Amino acid sequence: MTKIAVFPGSFDPITRGHETLVKRALPLFDEIVVAIGINAGKNYMFSLEQRTSWIKKTFENEPKVKVATYEGLTVNFCKTVGANYILRGLRNETDFAFERNIAQMNQAMDAVVETIFLITNPEHAAINSSIVRDIIRNHGDVSQFIPKGISIAK
Repeated sequence: MTKIAVFPGSFDPITRGHETLVKRALPLFDEIVVAIGINAGKNYMFSLEQRTSWIKKTFENEPKVKVATYEGLTVNFCKTVGANYILRGLRNETDFAFERNIAQMNQAMDAVVETIFLITNPEHAAINSSIVRDIIRNHGDVSQFIPKGISIAK
């Protein structure tokens, strides 16, 4: 049986934390689907096309990484791609409390889908897309917080 994990998020934009988490998880799975969730109620800084392009560029040398987009529940998307795992990163206790609740609800909706948590590397624990967007809005340099080869000009 192929071990497929879905790594869901908005990736607005993708960060070094996201990149490192996926790379660390590669030995655990046969395939990781980096899944960009589409939420009609959310205002994104970057287009879906741009976010998709950045993720593909980030993992262009990783054949086990696929990129997809989806709407609706992540647990339902897992069924469409044959994934039995959801991959999530934890930076701190707040992330754990939030992610634990989502994992338990997903488990209640589909007992086959397991959530796998990886602790973020300490050097990436403070990085999140919201802070990166704020730096961009204020014309700061985000190059140390995003994957190499990604250029963000806003």
